Amino acid sequence: MARILVIEDDDSTAREIAAELVAHGHDVVTVDNGATGLERATRESFDAITLDRMLPGMEGLEVVGILRKRRVAVPVLMISALSDVDERIAGLRAGGDDYLVKPFAPNEMAMRVEVLIRRHRERADVMVLRAGDIELNLARRTVNVAGVPVRLLHMEFRLLEFLMRNRGETVSRRIIFEQVWGYYFDPGANLINVHIARLRKKLDRPGAPSAIATVKGEGYRLDAG
Repeated sequence: MARILVIEDDDSTAREIAAELVAHGHDVVTVDNGATGLERATRESFDAITLDRMLPGMEGLEVVGILRKRRVAVPVLMISALSDVDERIAGLRAGGDDYLVKPFAPNEMAMRVEVLIRRHRERADVMVLRAGDIELNLARRTVNVAGVPVRLLHMEFRLLEFLMRNRGETVSRRIIFEQVWGYYFDPGANLINVHIARLRKKLDRPGAPSAIATVKGEGYRLDAG
């Protein structure tokens, strides 16, 4: 059983989400606005959060952004009627872990929440990842290179974590897109190239080979260590 916070201002949607999660054996707390949700998520312990994108007063993007700044690492499923790719990217970039578009199948919502919880618990088993002189602390959400702190944005951190967990293996752009960004691969998207370039700029030392190798026609590989 997991304890899940549902932040949703529409009563019928909140009841639908809560009922499905309870049917899966979970303990559910519901709130109808972003400010209260933020306060409870900061003060109390939850295993996951479902967060409506459009909320009165304080919208979902602001809520998840503040949670991440406060280093609250609980996984967040963003739920929204906004279905454009750019909107999904905005939700993930703000700090969401997955994005579900309304209307949705309740059982899919519950499955996504449980996947997020399982992944979060698996990550908690190994709190520090190391590759060469790169150290990634999952609990503190910090990265050091040769002992020097490096500031990463949320999706940069997730991408580096994925590469470190698959160190020495070539991972395709398709797999990266689906595993890090959480939805199906878009061959026209430039997100991965942009984030890889940002990571290299922040992690690599002048004159030294890049920690992240490009494998032509296949994908990328973290070679550090």
